[in-house]
This record gives sequence, C-alpha cells and structure tokens, in this order.
Amino acid sequence: MNFPIIAAALPCSLAAGGQTTGWERWLERAADMDDDPGLATFMRALAAATDTPPHCLLDALFCHSPYLTLSALHEAGFVRQMLELGPEAALRQERESLSADVANCPDMAALMQRLRLGKRRVALLVAAADIAGAWSLEQVTETLSDFAEFAVRAGLRFLLAQEHKRGTLVLPHPDDPERDSGVLILGMGKFGARELNYSSDIDIIVFYDPDCLVYQGRRTLGEAMVTLTRDLVKILDERTGQGYVFRTDLRLRPDPGSTPVAVSIPAAEIYYEGFGQNWERAAMIKARPVAGDPQTGAAFLKFLRPFIWRRSLDFAAIADIHSIKRQINAHKSGHSIAVAGHNIKLGRGGIREIEFFVQTQQLIWGGRQPEMRGQQTLTCLNTLATIGHVTPQVAGEMAVAYRALRRLEHRLQMIDDQQTQTLPDTPERLAAVAAFCGFADVESFSTSLLEQLRIVERHYAHLFEHAPELGTTEGNLAFTGSENDPETVHTIAQMGFKNADPVCATIRGWHHGRIRATRSTRARELLTELTPALLKALGNTASPDEAFSRFDEFLSRLPAGVPLFAMFHAHPSLLSLVAEIMGNAPRLADHLARHANLLDVVLTASFFDPLPPLPDLIADMSRTLEDARDEEDILNLCRRWANDHRFQVGTQLLRTMVTPDQAAHGFTAIADAVLTVLCPRLEAVLTPIHGAVPGGGWCLLAMGKMGGMEMTTTSDLDLILVYDAPEAVEESDGRRPLSVSAWYGRLTQKLVTALTVKTNEGALYEVDMRLRPSGSSGPIASSFEAFARYQKEMAWTWEHLALTRARVVTGDPVVANKVNTLIREVLTAPRDAAKLVADVADMREKMADNRKGDSPWEVKHRRGGLIDIEFIAQYLQLRYGHDHPLILSTNTRLALDRACEAGVLSTADHDVLVEAWRLWSAVQTVLRQTVAGAFNEDTAPHGLKDVLVTASGLVDFKTLRDRMDDLAAASFAVFKRLINPSG
Repeated sequence: MNFPIIAAALPCSLAAGGQTTGWERWLERAADMDDDPGLATFMRALAAATDTPPHCLLDALFCHSPYLTLSALHEAGFVRQMLELGPEAALRQERESLSADVANCPDMAALMQRLRLGKRRVALLVAAADIAGAWSLEQVTETLSDFAEFAVRAGLRFLLAQEHKRGTLVLPHPDDPERDSGVLILGMGKFGARELNYSSDIDIIVFYDPDCLVYQGRRTLGEAMVTLTRDLVKILDERTGQGYVFRTDLRLRPDPGSTPVAVSIPAAEIYYEGFGQNWERAAMIKARPVAGDPQTGAAFLKFLRPFIWRRSLDFAAIADIHSIKRQINAHKSGHSIAVAGHNIKLGRGGIREIEFFVQTQQLIWGGRQPEMRGQQTLTCLNTLATIGHVTPQVAGEMAVAYRALRRLEHRLQMIDDQQTQTLPDTPERLAAVAAFCGFADVESFSTSLLEQLRIVERHYAHLFEHAPELGTTEGNLAFTGSENDPETVHTIAQMGFKNADPVCATIRGWHHGRIRATRSTRARELLTELTPALLKALGNTASPDEAFSRFDEFLSRLPAGVPLFAMFHAHPSLLSLVAEIMGNAPRLADHLARHANLLDVVLTASFFDPLPPLPDLIADMSRTLEDARDEEDILNLCRRWANDHRFQVGTQLLRTMVTPDQAAHGFTAIADAVLTVLCPRLEAVLTPIHGAVPGGGWCLLAMGKMGGMEMTTTSDLDLILVYDAPEAVEESDGRRPLSVSAWYGRLTQKLVTALTVKTNEGALYEVDMRLRPSGSSGPIASSFEAFARYQKEMAWTWEHLALTRARVVTGDPVVANKVNTLIREVLTAPRDAAKLVADVADMREKMADNRKGDSPWEVKHRRGGLIDIEFIAQYLQLRYGHDHPLILSTNTRLALDRACEAGVLSTADHDVLVEAWRLWSAVQTVLRQTVAGAFNEDTAPHGLKDVLVTASGLVDFKTLRDRMDDLAAASFAVFKRLINPSG
C-alpha cells in the first residue's frame, strides 16, 4: 500500500474521540461490494489495522465532519484510489477523467452531474491532504481555484457551443468555442488570486464585446448574453441530487443594482473611467481571466490598468478602502477579543485585516512600483518587506497568522460544507473544532488563536492609526460592495432610522455614482469621510427617515457634490443645520433642495439677523424685480425672493433665534412685501391692453392669519380686493376697454394666478377669497359701495367677527382710508348683546361639531384652543367696540391686551388666554413645519418632542403635555363664562 499522503504523522487528537458512526457505516459497505471484491478486501484490511496512518486519517474525517463522512460514503472507490496513489497522482487521474467526460457530455444535465461528482472528489482529496498536513496552504487553495476555473470554462464552452449549434451565435472556432469569442469571464477576489477557501463561493464578472460576437438570434445580443450567464450560474450553482459545484456571485460587476448580469465591454469601460470606486480598484487587483477569449481578457485588463494603478501616491484612497472593513472602529477599541463566536475573517485581527493591509499598500505604491501589483496575499506580504514598505518581521508575522487563520477557516468549512468563518459559541462545539485542528483542548487552541489575532490587530491598527475615523460610537458604517452590510444596517437602525435597509442601499448608490453629485472620485472620497457625521446629524432630527429622504432628493438635484461636501467639511455646523432642516421643516427642505446656493447665504453673518423693517423689505424686493424681462420673470423672481426670506425666518425659528410670535410677524411681513410690490406690476401688465379706470383706485384687504400678523409657514392668504371709481366712469380707457367691475375682476384674477400658479420656482401662496361679500357667489372684486352696503346691511355676525382681522395691505391711500373708516364704523356700531353672544356661541358649537379637535395636539380646534381664544378676542371687540373703540386690533394678542386695559376682560382671564395663545401658537408653528399629518406623541421621535419643548419654553415633554391640558381647560372655562347665551 503506497500512502504518501500521510507521510507525516497525524496529531493524535485528530484520530481520537468523537463519533465513529460514519467510519462504521463506511466499513459496512464492504459487505455490499460483491461487484468490487478488491475494494471490499481493502476496506476490511484497513478496518483490521487500527493503528495504520490511513485508518487514522479516515477516523479524523469521520469524527469531525458530517460532510466529509457523507462524501466518503458516496466515494468509497475514490477514497481507496486517493489512499493508494497519494494526492498528486489521484488528482491528476481525476482531472484526466473529468476532462474526457466533460468533453463528451451530451446535454446540460449530464455536464452538471459530472461537474458535481468532480467537485465532491476534489473536496475529499483536498480535505485529506490538508488535514494530514501533506499540502501547503498554497497547494490547497490553488487546487480548489483550478477546479473552479475548469468548471467555469467547461460551462462556458458548453453554452457557447450550444448557441453555435442553434445558429444564434456564429463562433470563429467551433472546435475551440472560447477562442476569439469576445466573451470574457473575470475571476474576482480569492478566485482571481487562486486563494479559494474550502467552501468558498466564486465571484465572477461576465463581459462581452459586441464588436466580436456575431449574433443571429431573435432577441438582442444583450438579452442573449444575460440568458447565457444565467445558464452558466445554473450549471455551477443549482443544487441537485448530486449537490452543487460552486455558489456563484455576480455582484462585483459595475453597479450591480442597475446593470444586467452580463455587461458589455463598452459600457464597462464608461463605468470604470467615470464612476469606478476605490473599493472596486482594490477588487480589481485580484481580477484574472478564468474563462472566455484570452485576447479580449488581455485587452480589457490593459484598459483597467490606469484605473487600478495610479502614478500619484494614492493616500486619499486609504480612508475609502478602509471603510470596506465591517468593524471600522474596532482597531481603536480596548476591549478583548473573545474566541467563542469570533468571526476570523471579518472580526478584529481577522483575515480581512491582513488582506486590506496588503491591498491598501498596493493601491498606494502600485502605480509607481509594478512589483507591488501581485495578486496573492502571501506573495505580496513578502514583496512589501523586500521593497521596504514594512519590516521583514511584520511581514513574517502577518504571513504566519494568515496561514493559521486560513487553515482554521478550512476546518470550520469542512464540517458541514458551509461558507462560514465564525467560531462556535458553545463549549462543546468549540472543543470539537479545537480537536479537528489538532489541539489537545480548548485552552491551548484559544491561546494560539488569540496570539495570532492580536498580532494582526496590532499591525493593522498601526497602518491606519492616522486615518480618519469612519465609524461612529454606535458601530460600523461601511457602504462598499454590492449589498447592504448587516452590521451597518444595525448601526443605522441604532442611530434612529426606522427603515435602515433603504438608507444603506441609497448611500451605496451614492458611492456607485448614481447621482451627478457623486460621479467624481473626489466627491466620493469626501462623502466617505462625511457619511458618519451626516447620518448622526440626520438621526438626531425629528424624523430621521424623512430627513434622509429629503437630503437624498436635495443631493440628487445638485450638478456636483465637491463644493457642497467641501463646505460641510469646512463648516461642520452647516451640516447640522441642513440635517435639522431636512428633518424638521419639510417646506424649508423643499426650497433648499431647489436652491442649494442658499447655503452660501446661510454662511453670511446677516442670515441670522432679524428681518429688516417692512419698508426695507419692499425696497429689496423692488430691486430684485428690476431685472425682470416679462411677466414670467416677475413671477419667478418674486417666488425666489419670498421663499428665500421664508427660509431665513423658518431657519431662525428652528434654531429658536426668534420666538413663534416674531416668526409670525416675519412671515406676514414677507407676504405684505410681496403683495405691495407685485400688485402694481400686475396692474402695469394689464394697462397696455385694457387701459386704466379713470379716477379709479383699489386696496387689498388681508383677513385671517395674515390680517392678524399671525402667519405660519403654511398659511394661505385670505384676501379681498375693494375698488372705487367715479360714478360716471363705466369702463377703462384702453384700446380694448373693460367695464369697471370687469377690469378690477381681471386684476384680482391676475393676482390670484400670480400667487398660486406653479412655475419653475414652485408655488408662492394658496389664496382664499371666500370672505368677500356673498362669498364664492359674489364678484371676485368688490366695489366700495357694494362692500359698504353688504357690511352694514347684509353681513352675518360671523362675517363681522372675521372683519375684526381685516387689514389694508396695499393699494390706493384714498380707497384704503375709506375702507379703514368703514371697517371701524361697522365694528364700533351698537349691537344687541344677547343676540351677539347667542350668534357667537352657536357658530362655535357648529364649528366644533364639524371639526372636532379629538387630539390634544390639534391646538387650533380643541376646546380651549386657538379658535376659542380668537372667538373671545373677536367677540369682545364686537361687544365693546362701541364704548371702547381703542379695543380694536387685528392681532389676537393685542386685542386681548386692549380688552384688559379697557376693563372688559379681567386680568386673570387675560393672563390665562395670553399664556394659552402663546403656547398654542408655538406648538402650531412647530408642527406646521415638521409634521405632514397628525401628530402622535406615542410614536413621535424624541427629536421632535425636544423641538416642541424648546419652542414652548418649558422644561420637558411631560411638563408641556400637562400644561397644555391645564391651559386648555382654563381657557375653555373663560370662553364658557364670557360666551354663554343663557348668562
């Protein structure tokens, strides 16, 4: 019996203990081998010689690996051949047999079956040679890689030949399908470097050159290549009764989320030239043609050379490559490494750190030093030492650790043919792994492993000790590769995001250059360093997921990202502000997304100054419109000016630099300026065609929130246009004259359209004109005579309540004076107190029935809320305006103050109502900017609650909630006491 495979004695622990069920079952098969008496005799003889090396080897296989046990049961004859001939001869014989069989496979099913049989035999042989110590690590990994290459080539050759027979492809050399075919398969990662682990998947990329392929099928060439690629994956990856050949991964192709599984070479060249990422450069270091047309492969790798290897020292790429590692911040942690449950590939001190130790140095130096462009890790470690980039001691220690960790990786995978690198976390299973690796006990195994892990961790940490920290205190953040990193998804969730998977996928899309802002290498490098701070800032907002979505929209609209990212680097506080806007103020975020140049304005000192007085705002807007060429220009410039200033006030409000009351005055002043400047320009557009109304004039009344100087960021404009003209004038004096009513109606309609129509700059305001005489059924513009007659003779009590908030914004001073006099006259007229209070109470009850404030956060409609307080202020003005005309004010707070001064509202009631009004205004202002729908305190983010607490001036959320209930009850009690029809 010739058995060189185990010339070295197996460690005793490998052959001792464990389960021998598989060994016994293997021996039982001898009795059933009447068709092969030689094999049966061999097995019985082996069973009798319990101390022979072959017996010890098989005992080790059967004791520790269910997968190898099952494989040996199926391949008893091959096991005998392997034991008698030794690994090299047995492998050579199997290769010859496999090549002959594959060449004569009649169909895909036969090919799949034979490749699976070959894989099982190679796996058995490699495991035996590895366990016995007969082969080095390089022999083990290269044997696995060579078989993978054979399988990929066999599959591709079969599929190309099949398409040629069908007539869909015309091959230049049908007897050698790959030659000059234009099809290229690159092996990536460990496959490309011939470093496959025992149960590795294979990473491949399928390319094709449209100029080389002669396609005559009915579909497109691209569709045909996708089908061919899927069939290739089926040949290799599909699990059948005979198992599988290799798990196959196609996700290292260019931008796998948006490209087909087979990529044309012209498309790939465009991608790598413009959008290739640093991690893809690192991946391409190991790229190797494993199947297909050799000439196409050589040409494509030549094209990739400048992409991978840059002449300048590429220190900027270190941080980006470093982010691939899943535990980015692990090397700076002081915690100990636990053996149980440790991932020896991705964990601290693991295989990935050794690989990145090499690859980052290759990217830095490979452009100038071609000798650094090797593919295999151990060879490159030696080169690093030879050139002098690391000391021989460091290279030697990393090489020893790499061999030890790779051997352990193979043992873990041999157990069940699982692609795992994680050690068991139970004592029994850990002891079994220790024994499988040849250790007498777990303690000695752990000591040896920890020594290697700590050596790697120390050298890896030294390499990156000056690199920027890309992780966070919460955990890992890595966005390279083709799919979400589970640990990164977990970290994002911990940072406050409810839908972490889409967030992670979107950021990977940024790194793939799917948006214009990240298509340059410099932009992606800056983004890599910014991402942790960005996510932290967005995670601290009221609605992190919505904030991220808005930031993605904002980023997607930018023509380039470098200026923005550089600005964030130089001004970290700006990043926090942008995140706050994205999370807490949807309208501000939308405006910022449309006008990223606003960030330059934000950096000016005056941005956070109070708004200038109204005359200055009017002058500023007038200057803005001086360059308008036509009506469309007027509308766009008007929107940009107004939205920029609303953005300024909204930002100051978010930062609590202004009170809600001050913000309300600011929002109203902006609207006042818009109407003051816009209306005359619209009139100027109207007069060239229709002329003017001789002696006529008009004024614009603001009602509601605008009239009371209480606007929020979402307030619409309640407007009434009142005009006056000499009785004798019947029409305008233009070449196409209009009646007086039609002319002012046309002006009003132009104003409404100018405010509401959506242009390139969006909409400006929503407009409501239903408070005009007769409401929606009345003329859109009201003559002064009709307005006066209606208010004095026909208006309902609720319309006079609304009139208390009427304020002239702009227009002819004469008409404005007449309107103001009329309003004062109407509001100070004597009234029937009983009828007034009954009307007010009835209106409020009907409103409460139609719009119930069921949520305590519906501060406008809840009882004791804003509407009740506004009704009180308006009622008091109508009730006591005749005796106390100074009580009149369009502003709710000022009206309450004047009512108190006049003695018609007690000081105690005044204080309750004013405190409630302040709180309701603060809550409403915040919620209008932060929440699209109803506010739910049970599900609301903590960040939003903090914003509410700050705006209210209270100490915590519970205090705010309790104070709201108290003030609602108190103000509603005042309402019932003052407005009681039976009192």
